[in-house]
Amino acid sequence: MKKIIALALAAVLVIGLLAGCASGSSKTIKIGVFEPQSGDNGAGGKQETLGIQYANSVKPTVTVNGTEYKIELDIQDNQSSTDKAVSAAQQLVSDKCSVVLGSYGSGVSIAAGTYFATAQIPAIGCSCTNAAVTAGNDYYFRVCFLDPFQGSVMSSFAMEECGAKKAYVLSMLGDDYTVGLAKNFVSAFEAAGGTVVGNETFTEGTADFSAYLNNAVAAGADVIFSPSATTYAAQIIKQAASLGLKLPILAGDTWENSAISDAQKGTDIKVYCSTFFDENDDSGLAKEFVTGYKKWLNADKQNLTNNGGNDVVAAVSALGYDAYMTAVAAIEAAKSTKGADIQAALKTLKTDGVTGAISFDENGDAIKDTAYIKQAVDGAFQFVKVQTAG
Repeated sequence: MKKIIALALAAVLVIGLLAGCASGSSKTIKIGVFEPQSGDNGAGGKQETLGIQYANSVKPTVTVNGTEYKIELDIQDNQSSTDKAVSAAQQLVSDKCSVVLGSYGSGVSIAAGTYFATAQIPAIGCSCTNAAVTAGNDYYFRVCFLDPFQGSVMSSFAMEECGAKKAYVLSMLGDDYTVGLAKNFVSAFEAAGGTVVGNETFTEGTADFSAYLNNAVAAGADVIFSPSATTYAAQIIKQAASLGLKLPILAGDTWENSAISDAQKGTDIKVYCSTFFDENDDSGLAKEFVTGYKKWLNADKQNLTNNGGNDVVAAVSALGYDAYMTAVAAIEAAKSTKGADIQAALKTLKTDGVTGAISFDENGDAIKDTAYIKQAVDGAFQFVKVQTAG
């Protein structure tokens, strides 16, 4: 009898221990981070990732049907390369992520899009602005404005603020983002009565831009529009300064980066770019984000390093934050961790972000109609104006 009682007590103890383990366990949901941590766009990709990581620190869990899930970030480096983007996307699919965020750089987003769609994993782009990212892909969304709009915005700014009637355009051959944005600028500038006196492309790996810059001067351009990766942008600015160019240089969102402001510092070159956010925005959500984000950055030396060595709030970091919070809101609305359910929820989702209200049109594109124009001045970016398309 004593043996039976002892066995019974042991069984009760084991059950109790198992129950204790079960109650102490937590479920996990994976959010993939599809961003460049290296390559031509590595600097911007790191800043975008920082925004996502900060959002994860603010909201590390999500509740689905009464069950709390810990949100785990699965960060894969697409290396700023369309070839490497495929393997990074495949890894995120293999890891069974419920939703994916990214990428900085439209080309890698386009290359990965079909893999996410086939696996029924919704992707939310943060700053990939090329129209082809979401075209024909029901599983790709984005929280930023698009290049057709951005091209029109910079065309309007060139004419209204720079008095430009003639523009020289320079982009990188084979790069979806730069070539696409250049095309959009050209279309808008010519439609508004401007003349494009040169529309050239340089190849990857180019280090000497003097011939292109001299071509702009010889053609009588009033402005240069040159959307490109930060690596080349810094070289263009430095070489323009060494040549004594007086022409304003305009670009898109990728130029809001410390590499650009550092290259302009100490020169007379006027550099302007369009972007998605201004850290001096004093509206409620934006101000709260900036305060918290700066504190978070300064608490970790590696975060500061990844941000370019300072605590300036890049617009892509704000977009990364918004993309993460949008994903969490969609998971909550879907009441599911399944990709197909989250995708369905995203279609009708409406939420407030630090970069403005977020909702999506029939293509999965964010409905936005304004951009911020900033100028690189003495190692920093200064707000110039809010610009709409002409």
